[in-house]
Amino acid sequence: MITYQLDYAAGRPQMYDYISREQKAKRIIKVLEEVLGKTNLKNLSVFDLGCSTGIIDNSLAKRFKLVVGGDIDKDALEFAKKNFKKTNLKFRFEDAMNLSFKDNSFDVVICTHIYEHVPNPKKVFNEIKRILKPKGVCYFAAVNKFWPLEPHYNLLFLSYLPKKLADMYIKLSRKGKIYYESPKTYWELKELTKSFEIIEYTEKILKNPNKFGFENIPTFIGIFTLILKYFVPTFFWILVKRG
Repeated sequence: MITYQLDYAAGRPQMYDYISREQKAKRIIKVLEEVLGKTNLKNLSVFDLGCSTGIIDNSLAKRFKLVVGGDIDKDALEFAKKNFKKTNLKFRFEDAMNLSFKDNSFDVVICTHIYEHVPNPKKVFNEIKRILKPKGVCYFAAVNKFWPLEPHYNLLFLSYLPKKLADMYIKLSRKGKIYYESPKTYWELKELTKSFEIIEYTEKILKNPNKFGFENIPTFIGIFTLILKYFVPTFFWILVKRG
């Protein structure tokens, strides 16, 4: 039986890197400003699903009315609570498949690179939909199974392999015992999130990367968006709760 990765941040120094995490927060804010209106953010509540060390949430709290970060990584949560103290910022131990919040609790949910780490991603999206207010939005950044270099282990074509072969590959590379993560394709993610209205932002970002804080993407890449939208390393979508 697949269980949770309870101490994910311990093996990922990048989760404690202020520069890269704050850059991610900047990108999230730029997309949400376009979707929700730049001046409206200050009136909205946010739940960050898988907040880890809280660096992103600390940045979000400067723009939103309320930010709540949730994770199962107790050490990462302790770091967040110790280092980031704002009246509108809270951190909680939360199970992504069984959130403690009431229905219709938040205007915005942040879900970045989470779905591939949970035992049952369908339950996660059911919970996201449940806690969002009607017409609320989820900022969804999702790793792509078809990106050749698997991002968690930096191994070529790892995500292309059946699980048993992937486990052998991991062991032979001495990067772990099993391939825990389960990345999905563009079409599999479409099926997984079909209960939402989906606004795709991948193409918009590829066409105008500087606008959304992706200065590392060459501007000429936008020429190939029709093809690349299926094969980028990360998909960027806004999921809107119908109702």
